[in-house]
Amino acid sequence: MDGGNGRGARGAAVCKEMLSRLAEIERSIITTYRKTIWSRFVRGVKEYALVEEGDRIAVCISGGKDSMLLAKCMQELQRHSPVRFELCYLVMDPGYNPENRALIEDNAALLGLPVHIFGTQIFDAVVTVEKNPCYLCARMRRGYLYEEAKKLGCNKIALGHHFDDVIETILMGMLYGGQMQSMPPKLRSTNHPGMQLIRPLYYVHEQDIVRWKEHNGLRFLRCACKFTENCAQKEEDSKRLEMKRLIAALKKTNPNADINIFRSAYNVHVDTLICYDTKGKAYPFLERFGEGGGEEE
Repeated sequence: MDGGNGRGARGAAVCKEMLSRLAEIERSIITTYRKTIWSRFVRGVKEYALVEEGDRIAVCISGGKDSMLLAKCMQELQRHSPVRFELCYLVMDPGYNPENRALIEDNAALLGLPVHIFGTQIFDAVVTVEKNPCYLCARMRRGYLYEEAKKLGCNKIALGHHFDDVIETILMGMLYGGQMQSMPPKLRSTNHPGMQLIRPLYYVHEQDIVRWKEHNGLRFLRCACKFTENCAQKEEDSKRLEMKRLIAALKKTNPNADINIFRSAYNVHVDTLICYDTKGKAYPFLERFGEGGGEEE
């Protein structure tokens, strides 16, 4: 009997300690990181009407720092917002090794996230693909997430893309794709009618997510859309990391380089472009010029 009481007391102490740590982690989002994370998160949600009355949103958790923070921000928003909406926390296992899956499950428990986990075999399907396996992996993951979210009665999926993802995408499109495009804060799905994709961390900078993680002593998967057991090697070779380094170099001489890249997507002067397209229709320069365009200001 005494042994049992001792175990019960220890269990209660552990539970109390976990609840205390969870409260500190949650509090840090709206206090310590109120300006850099919480306010920017709320600004993006409001400015782009990402969360609306009656929504049921699947917060997609990959196991990385971005999606875990997104889940906590969405949870806090649900608690405090006058807008009534529902959340489910969706984890897709594309074939993680046992250690990586356990890390996701442990972090979800620590952060008080009641996750719904479903399995796929995406890693096995793309392991032999030589050209752009990560792109294919990401496309397949997106499709599975939409399908599972729809099964759960959701009308939106929320992804953890942040400010740095946006500006890196702009640069990669220009330097490697020969095109000018951005990463919008929300999209309608073309293959899943009635579904939308939202990016509530649109204004949150990656360095602040890292600071939040380190402040709370958290450890997450280092990457989400690659084969995580080979993450370090693949990350070093990635084009996105190359963009991070390029932006860091530009900021040494122009501290606002990242902000200006971001703002460039808000200040597009289409009359000066050689060609642009919208909704599948191209508008080439000579055609516009012949219709009276190309006037000097």
